[in-house]
Amino acid sequence: MGDLAPGVELSRLMDAAFDPDGPLHDTFAVVAVQSGRLVYERYGGALPQWEGPGKPVQRESPLLSWSMAKSMLHAVVGMLAGDGRLDPEAPAPVPEWQAPGDPRGAIAITDLLAMRDGLDFLEEYEDPETSDVLQMLYGTGQADMAGYAADRSLAAFPGSRFNYSTGTSMVLSGIVARELGPGAPYAAFLAERLFGPLGMTTARAEFDDAGTWVAGSYVYASARDYARFGLLYLRDGMWEGRRLLPEGWVDAGRTPKSVDPDDGHLYGAHWWTRDDPLGTFWASGHDGQFIDICPALDLVLVRMGHTGSDRSPALRTWRDEVIGAFADAPFEHGRQ
Repeated sequence: MGDLAPGVELSRLMDAAFDPDGPLHDTFAVVAVQSGRLVYERYGGALPQWEGPGKPVQRESPLLSWSMAKSMLHAVVGMLAGDGRLDPEAPAPVPEWQAPGDPRGAIAITDLLAMRDGLDFLEEYEDPETSDVLQMLYGTGQADMAGYAADRSLAAFPGSRFNYSTGTSMVLSGIVARELGPGAPYAAFLAERLFGPLGMTTARAEFDDAGTWVAGSYVYASARDYARFGLLYLRDGMWEGRRLLPEGWVDAGRTPKSVDPDDGHLYGAHWWTRDDPLGTFWASGHDGQFIDICPALDLVLVRMGHTGSDRSPALRTWRDEVIGAFADAPFEHGRQ
């Protein structure tokens, strides 16, 4: 583990983050990697258990990604594109959309990656009777989530509107499952092409009954392993001198394509992104899971915890302040 660069002061910000009575509620882990070195980590809190006291969070604790898994799916699609097994510009090979005259047949893989497929899918977490995502994850669609999502009708012409949707990610994961083989072959690809090369020894993806990775929501991994994934994208898809992602794939993911009408955030392709001087982009998960990547600072910042949506502005401010603490300190890119 390396040292923080001179002038980077994090004590106040981290004490606030790990204060259970503070504005972020519960923070389980924070990991920072700069210039390829682990320069900060801290753990706290406890994971709820069905029976007995919560389990204290430690360095190897497997923490739920929620929607950060979507950004990992972006990597998998990129690998298959690099292998020549998927064409991102081609119509998405979804069996439910192949009937003559079905307008969903015009949806391209790039539309799915950008959340611009036009499918009528409601991503809200309040009413299980009306929420497509809750029905898919926990209700009538949970046995075959990709099939459930692919069965949605069109609400807009493909490519014409942004609609953030876990169902869209499941349609993509279903495409991958059919290409690789569901269940064990899909899991083997993740292990051999993504988790294994990066040394993500704690990473575990969850699958539905149809053998499709629930890539909209479910990976368990340590905070350090999430940082390893972030470092892959910080390094433009390179790892230890080996190219794991096609050249240009990272840039395609982080290039803004849409504005979220709910909060004004920019979205690329299964990655959120900012229009800032640091080139920041990030993977985001429910309840405040984040992998922030700042190319100008050669920085990856991981935060895992439980912060409700009502406290999202406070968490965004905290992330900005932590990144600002690195930005305000003297820094030479690539310093070891």
